[in-house]
Amino acid sequence: MNKKNEFFPSMMCANFANLKKEIKTLDDANVDGFHVDIMDGQYVPNFGMGLQDLKTIRKETDNLVDVHLMINDPSNYIDFFANEGVDIIYFHPDTDKQPARTVQKIQQNNIQAGIAINPDISIETIKPLLNLVDKVLVMTVNPGFSGQKYLEFVNEKIGILTSDEYLKHYNFEVFVDGAISPSEIEYLRTMGVKGFVLGTSTLFNKEDSYKTIIEKLKKGEN
Repeated sequence: MNKKNEFFPSMMCANFANLKKEIKTLDDANVDGFHVDIMDGQYVPNFGMGLQDLKTIRKETDNLVDVHLMINDPSNYIDFFANEGVDIIYFHPDTDKQPARTVQKIQQNNIQAGIAINPDISIETIKPLLNLVDKVLVMTVNPGFSGQKYLEFVNEKIGILTSDEYLKHYNFEVFVDGAISPSEIEYLRTMGVKGFVLGTSTLFNKEDSYKTIIEKLKKGEN
């Protein structure tokens, strides 16, 4: 039997006209945490959510809050985000001169450490980190832009990370982010994916309420 899946709304897709209400409605819908994208306009050509948005989310919920750092030299900012009270920090190893040290720096702050890997990053390049990290966030679109199509070829990478061979040697959880539709969730959860970042493909701007959508997703769990 698979472990219970987790669903984190991507807060970049939320209604910022009334962010506090969005947070409460999502909490009431029984989401498992909140996913916050932080971009510097350099590693990716867009800018992500503002620090004030992160502060608001952290203040308004007792739920888990993760940050996905799409920034250069993330090690310089670990203590800053730790002080903001986040529970999980993802960073891209290709942006960091000493990624193993950055993982340890995150964990020394009693925060779960995750690495995010882009569609064009091979598993071999991040394999030395897999004994250290708590989570691996597999990007199924190119980071930095919403509204992209799911990249099917990434499924091969996900299959390797969730294989019995890897489960025997490592102790990380696989999360996925990028154009995650209900059909993709149905397929990926059978592969052993633990968590899903939800955006406009599944959760936001839909006719059904957040609560109805999350209930349907959770009922599909084994």
